[in-house]
Amino acid sequence: MALREILLVPNPVLKQVSKRVEVVDDDLRVLMDDMLATMYAAPGIGLAAIQVGVPKRVIVMDLHRPEEAKQPRFFVNPEILWASEETAPYEEGCLSVPEIYDEVERPAQVKLRYLNYQGETVEEDAEGLFAVCIQHEMDHLEGVLFIDHLSRLKREQAVKKVKKMVKAA
Repeated sequence: MALREILLVPNPVLKQVSKRVEVVDDDLRVLMDDMLATMYAAPGIGLAAIQVGVPKRVIVMDLHRPEEAKQPRFFVNPEILWASEETAPYEEGCLSVPEIYDEVERPAQVKLRYLNYQGETVEEDAEGLFAVCIQHEMDHLEGVLFIDHLSRLKREQAVKKVKKMVKAA
């Protein structure tokens, strides 16, 4: 597994819409394994392929608690089949917008369909942190960052802060 570079705002690649995956094969599994290693090293709980410069509809995630064993999850071509009208606020952050956190309101529950690591179709319900994280990562597949849900002023401040941080590094 190789670590890949995580793209940061305002990199224009992050605004691309990702393409559907035709087949889950060994090449795609290498990408997913690399993404997982990159996410753990960052550290983070979710990562979309576009964040490492690959415009494919692929997400990796692990919501395990520190005292638990790792629980990696893989989502290929994920789609939301249903979203609750009830929404819930959650303070979000993003590996592509480091050190910036703000509250985003999203549907509290969603029903998903996706292909797993083996290429099998899975349907499942998500709520709580899982619902927040999958919606956040699926936004990336559409070229949307969590800061796009904020006011223009907050979004501009976040991008400016990241640019300054990169320049200082």
